[in-house]
Amino acid sequence: MNEEKKLLYMKHIRKAFPGVLVLDDVDFSVGYGEVHGLMGENGAGKSTLIKILTGIYPSDEGTIEVDGKEVQIQNKYDAASCGISVIYQELSLIPTLTVIENIFLGQELTKGKVFLDRKAMRKRAQELVEKCHFDIDLDAAVENLSVAKQQIVEILKSLLFDAKIIIMDEPTASLNIQESESLFEIIRRLKAQGTSIIYISHRLEEIWNLADRLTVLRDGKVRGVLSKEEIEPAKVVHMMIGKDLQEEDSVVHDPIAGGSVLKIENLSTPELLDKITFEARGGQILGIGGLVGSGRTETLECIYGLRRYTEGKITIDGETVADKAGRVRKQGIGLVPEDRRVQGLVQGLSVADNIALTNYDVMFRTSYITPRKIVETADKCIRQLRIKTPDGMTKCMNLSGGNQQKVVLAKWLERDLKVLLVDEPTVGIDVGSKAEIYGILRSIADQGKVVIVVSSDVEELLKISDRILILVNGKVYDDIPNRGLTADDLLLAASGMSKKEEV
Repeated sequence: MNEEKKLLYMKHIRKAFPGVLVLDDVDFSVGYGEVHGLMGENGAGKSTLIKILTGIYPSDEGTIEVDGKEVQIQNKYDAASCGISVIYQELSLIPTLTVIENIFLGQELTKGKVFLDRKAMRKRAQELVEKCHFDIDLDAAVENLSVAKQQIVEILKSLLFDAKIIIMDEPTASLNIQESESLFEIIRRLKAQGTSIIYISHRLEEIWNLADRLTVLRDGKVRGVLSKEEIEPAKVVHMMIGKDLQEEDSVVHDPIAGGSVLKIENLSTPELLDKITFEARGGQILGIGGLVGSGRTETLECIYGLRRYTEGKITIDGETVADKAGRVRKQGIGLVPEDRRVQGLVQGLSVADNIALTNYDVMFRTSYITPRKIVETADKCIRQLRIKTPDGMTKCMNLSGGNQQKVVLAKWLERDLKVLLVDEPTVGIDVGSKAEIYGILRSIADQGKVVIVVSSDVEELLKISDRILILVNGKVYDDIPNRGLTADDLLLAASGMSKKEEV
């Protein structure tokens, strides 16, 4: 990496929106063949900085230099001409098109000026898949793929043509361990070839493993630029949130808790699940772990009535659970889905309207629906969950990821829940907001309710779960009390192994 001359310089960048200064005199540089990490809480200015670099927003002040030349980046075509490619956290795929069609969308290979060269596109796509070591069906419609596989399509789109700078925004948020390691190897190869990577992540261990340098933003300002040797968890957290994050070392997990509330018996589906059986107790957080494709999300979907099962029985307090989401909700079961942006919220509606959507039947049981009642309910939830928003009428699309997740959780606070199902509670959420989400889930469990959390983050499962259920290939592999467990224990189990089998 050339320490004297940088591939990219962003100097004295300033950006303000009405009433809010988002970026304040930000300097940011990337070297040749450098992996440069970018961290900060949601709302720190990371996305705005990247949008300026890719031509989505103009800066109010400042300059951008690429390869020693000052450039004007006013749109995505200017960015592309400067060799800048980006993979956004929010997926930008056409659900009804195939993987190949999405990869080449807008940059199709043709024979002459009219006909698509499908053979050449397939060959190029297959080369990419083999290079990345990804297992994906090129002819599958994207709408039939898991979020993890959709993320792979986004990565393949970005790698289709060579770029000087590739921006990756939370690229492993929906990838399993093997897929993540494949991505890391690709990043290392790209770096060795001279390609630069701007790597945005809330996962400090990824930044430490990959990044040559790390820039930390807070409240629109650069709080520090660290070399790899200077990247320490306590230091980075303090730079991100302005204070030390107290570790809850005194948390005592209770693998017994209250009586059985939710009982799953021999739950099976034609596609994957094979006689899933377990109980969930009141006052307990039950974690569900396993690799992508193990059946974690499918199990939650069956419980909530979103997926039909061909065999088995689900009961809550001894009563059979209905097979439709609307009826399940009335029986006291709520769901926080994996993709909060698409499945959990209506982005164009306000915080207040999103909270009301799930609760019309309980909010207005004895009165007419009034805007005042909707706003009052939202204000109560905003105070209770400390949602950072100007008011309840702010559209959800304008909130950070952590605050959007709080809105999804708030939708269930007005209901007399018995069971809350939570799929990937903190994907794409900063470290400060993660702690708040964990606290909300624990407070719900402390009220005697069942909380079931699916997560691909083993550290997260260890931190919040009282018991951890491990699924392997659609079956329950192990049901482990969270007493002295380590990440290695969970990873071994998720791979279909255990320490006792290793001996």
